[in-house]
Amino acid sequence: MTESTEQAANTSSDGMAKAIYILYLVSIIFGLTSIVGLVMAYIYKGDAPEWLQTHYRYQIRTFWIGFLYGIIGVVLSFIIIGYLVLLFVLVWLIVRCVKGIKALDQKQPVSDPASWMF
Repeated sequence: MTESTEQAANTSSDGMAKAIYILYLVSIIFGLTSIVGLVMAYIYKGDAPEWLQTHYRYQIRTFWIGFLYGIIGVVLSFIIIGYLVLLFVLVWLIVRCVKGIKALDQKQPVSDPASWMF
C-alpha cells in the first residue's frame, strides 16, 4: 500500500470513529443509535491502526459499561437514588465521548481504554 493510500484509509477510519462518538451522543435523545455505533465499532476495530483500535475498544467498553450503569439506574429508580445514577450515566457518557473526540482530533490513542470511569 502506498503512503497516500494508507493515509486515506486512516482518514476514513478516523471518520468512522468520530461518527461512532457522535452516534453515542445522539443516543441520548434517540437510544437506538448507540447500537448502530456499537456494531460499527466491532466491524472497524480489526482493520484500524493500533492507535485507532484504542478508540474502538474505548467505544465498545463505553457502550457495555453504560448499558450496565443504565440497568443499575433503572432498577434503583424505584427508590430515589436511581435517578441520580441515571444522571451520572448521562454525564459519564458525554465526558467519555468528548474525551474520545478530543484524542481522535489530535490523532492520539485513548490514554486508558480499559477505564470504567472517565
